[in-house]
Amino acid sequence: MDLYNTLKAQTKTIRWQVRRAAVALRWGHTALQSTPAVLGNAMPKSGSHLINQVVQGLPRLGPFVNPGFPPVNRDEVNDKLPDAAVLANLSRMRPGDLGYGYIKACQPFVSLLTQLGRATIFVYRDPRDMLVSHVFYATQMHTGHGMHRYYTETLQTMEQRLNAAILGVDEPGAELSPIRARYEGYLAWLEQPAVLCLRFEDLVLDRPAALGCIMDYLVQRGFNPRLPRHQEIAILEQAIAPKKSGTFRKGQPGSWREHFTEANKAVFKEQAGDLLIRLGYEKDYRW
Repeated sequence: MDLYNTLKAQTKTIRWQVRRAAVALRWGHTALQSTPAVLGNAMPKSGSHLINQVVQGLPRLGPFVNPGFPPVNRDEVNDKLPDAAVLANLSRMRPGDLGYGYIKACQPFVSLLTQLGRATIFVYRDPRDMLVSHVFYATQMHTGHGMHRYYTETLQTMEQRLNAAILGVDEPGAELSPIRARYEGYLAWLEQPAVLCLRFEDLVLDRPAALGCIMDYLVQRGFNPRLPRHQEIAILEQAIAPKKSGTFRKGQPGSWREHFTEANKAVFKEQAGDLLIRLGYEKDYRW
């Protein structure tokens, strides 16, 4: 990291400490210390910015602190961090601190994020919609994406790009894991009772109920609510502004139907196996 970004990170650390002091002064030190550190976690292109906006609305409800840091697995220039640095970022979170990122369900992250005093909200999405979102993002929204040139110069059609995203790519300068493998790294979160797992679709289509689940979960993890539930939900709904996200395109559940061809469906079923059934998006293979 260059000098500018090093100083930027140091400035943010100082700001974090000032914010913690201000929250302790407003709500009380004891209240802050009993409030869980909250991590909004998601797979890429699966609602990370949505859950982050929800999490960033929490300081209006009680003694929560927005440190103002990048995702826990990214540095100041948005480069991926090694696991040791990610673990350090997660470990430095104090009571009431808020964060978000893309953390797989493996050790030592699972043990850390399921401890008492922690609240981890994992958001997942229909893999078919995630694939469509990924392709549009890599081709149209982020020309610096590692798959951009391959999708736009080697492949010509959406069908080809979706098949590549499903099967995975291992070409010089363009590497992408198969869809099954990408989800396998996160599926174990669904087996952790100390983690709240939410579908992206519920946050979009049944938002009040989903936000209610989040508040119930935070209470279970140690948060002491100060406001009536309906007011909490209204405040969190106000915090959600998808179009403020630099990666927002459409975010409408079920849009995969507009782009998947019969060939894409066949390739997905062969590659992903029972993934949709395990996630609860389909009951069988007849879709």
